[in-house]
Order: sequence, then C-alpha cells, then structure tokens
Amino acid sequence: MISLLIAISLTYFILIIWLILGFDKIKEYKQIEKSDKNTFSIIVPFRNEYSNLPELINSLNKLKYNKTRYEIIFIDDNSTDNSVKIIEQNISRNIKYTVCKNKRQSNSPKKDAITTAIKFIKNKWIITTDADCFVPNLWLKTFNNFIEDRNRVVFIAAPVNYKTGKTFIEKFQKLDFASLIGTTIGSFGQKKPLMCNGANLCYKKEAFLSVNGYTGNNNIASGDDVFLMEKMQKKYPDKIAYLKSFNATVITKPERNTKGLIEQRIRWASKTGNSKNIYTLIIGVIVLGINSFLSIFTFWYAIKNKATLYLIIIIWVLKIVLDYFLIYKTLKLFKEKTKNIDYFLTAIIHPYFITVISILSLFKKYKWKDRNFYK
Repeated sequence: MISLLIAISLTYFILIIWLILGFDKIKEYKQIEKSDKNTFSIIVPFRNEYSNLPELINSLNKLKYNKTRYEIIFIDDNSTDNSVKIIEQNISRNIKYTVCKNKRQSNSPKKDAITTAIKFIKNKWIITTDADCFVPNLWLKTFNNFIEDRNRVVFIAAPVNYKTGKTFIEKFQKLDFASLIGTTIGSFGQKKPLMCNGANLCYKKEAFLSVNGYTGNNNIASGDDVFLMEKMQKKYPDKIAYLKSFNATVITKPERNTKGLIEQRIRWASKTGNSKNIYTLIIGVIVLGINSFLSIFTFWYAIKNKATLYLIIIIWVLKIVLDYFLIYKTLKLFKEKTKNIDYFLTAIIHPYFITVISILSLFKKYKWKDRNFYK
C-alpha cells in the first residue's frame, strides 16, 4: 500500500507541475483597442433569481460596447417569484433584450434553456453566463478583441472567480474554485483542455449547431459547459482557446452554507464520471487517489511506525506547496491574495472534502434550483 501511495503521489506532483507550466504558456491577454465589430447574443437562464438578477443586470447595463452589436436573451425556467418583473424594471432601455419561457425537452433544464434561446439568436457569437453572476464592463470588448486577434477560433473559455466572502466556508470555496480555474487554464495551456465554466463561455452559433448542441448528453442535468467543450474539441481541435484576462473575468457568488456547497459539488462531480475525455478521467482518478489516501490512511499509517509518519508528512507538505503555486498564479490573475492561515486550513481540509464528495456522488441525489436529480 505504501508503494501505491508513493506512486500516486509522484504522479500527482508531476501533474501539478505540468499544469503550472501550462498555466504560464497562456499569456495574459492585454486589452487592445479595436472597433466593436463582432455581434453577441448573451444567454442568461434563470429560475427564481429574484435576489441575484439586479446585480447581474446592473453590470450588463454598464457594458462598454456598442449597444447595437449585442442582445440579451433571458430564459425563464418556470420561475415562481418576481424574476421577470425584476428584469423588466432594471434592464436599460438602450439594450435589446428578450425574455422567453424555457421549453423542457430533457433531464437538463439549463441545456434546454440554452437550446431554447438558440432559436431567438440573431447574432454570430453566443455568450453564456448565470443569473447569480455579474460581469466586468470590458467583458464584450475583451472577447471582441480576442476574436479579432484569433480569427480562426470558434470556442472560447474564460475565467470565473468567486466574490470575496468573510466566512471561512466562503474563503474555502474561493480557494477550492481557484484551484479548478488554475487547472482549467493549465490544461488549455498544455492543449489538453479538461474543463471550462458555463458562467463564462463564448462560441459561434454555427459551431454549436454543427456539433448538434447537447445531443448525446441531455440525460445528465449538469455539464452544459464541459460536454459542449469536448464536442467542440473533437470537431475543431485547433479552434478552441482560453481567454486569460482579468477584464473578461465573470464573478459568481459562493454557496451560503455547507449543505449548498455539498449539493453543488456533487452536481459537478456527476460530470466527471460521464466525461468522454480520457485525460479528464485519468486525472480525476489521480486527484481522487492522492486525496483519498491522505484523508483515509494518514492516521492509520501514522500510528504504525515513525518512518511511515515521516513519509506521509513529506507528501502532505509537497502537496500543499505545489497546490499553492497553482492557486497563487490564479489569484494573481484575479489581482487578489489570500491569507496564509486561510490557505493552510483549506489545504488540510480539502482532501477530506474531495473524498467525501466523491463517495456521496456515487449514490446521493442532489438538489438544483429546488429540483431533485440523480447521477
């Protein structure tokens, strides 16, 4: 068992170094002034987002982009609150927008919402975000400039960051999420994209239609981002890119409590097991392997003898240090820092968290927008 722990640990350390090197291969995109040439359709699915929509709409109202070059399509997924009224009261009259009802066709409300919106889209480029997010004012301009610089690109992933919170659970989520964003950027840099985030995706409408949208994975509630990326990657291997830019970073909100966090992460974990990307599956096994070994066997082997204890301490230290470099680079992109104590506590808790979520995802249903889903 010790030999297996050493092998998994070494593989994990190599993986993190590989991701760190990949992160640096993608240079931060600096804002270059170009004309507002491209046309965008922003899709925002929502369900009972009365409290979140004002902040999103306020940020959309402040976008620095030619108002005739974009539209916003809000897809109402059977809301029972005043979400629609909030949109109508807050959206700028200078912005073209549409509010329409979601047409359910599958087990995935969000995929259905985006598919529904496609029928209303008049522009060349689609951008998706979530109702509990808000966007920077140079969001569209940065995408436009990037598209002009990379004129062959058809699919663009971009950063998402958590809004800074005060409680430890909010800080934990921010650091955990930063590791996921760092992994995403690093894998794109190594030309082996592992994941992306539907809160900040941009792709050509014709490319979406050419891969038949979400056909083939509608049975999975989540995954409107990763599964679409995998289909795009297969058909357009040289035409997908990552926009590594502070000015293109969408901000989302952390879960308010532990229960919400667990539900969210179980939903995310359900995507990994259904991925058709062999690299995603292999890396998922490696990450789960080292975290489960450290969380389950740390105390067991520590009791047996000192030599084992020293080995486990060395593995813990190396993991904490290497993970820190990737998270540090991600936070630097976001122009943020973290307190050492917050990172240390997160690093200690994280392996147990990953292990518990992985176990629960095997058999536990999860709740999303007041609906129950099974893996």
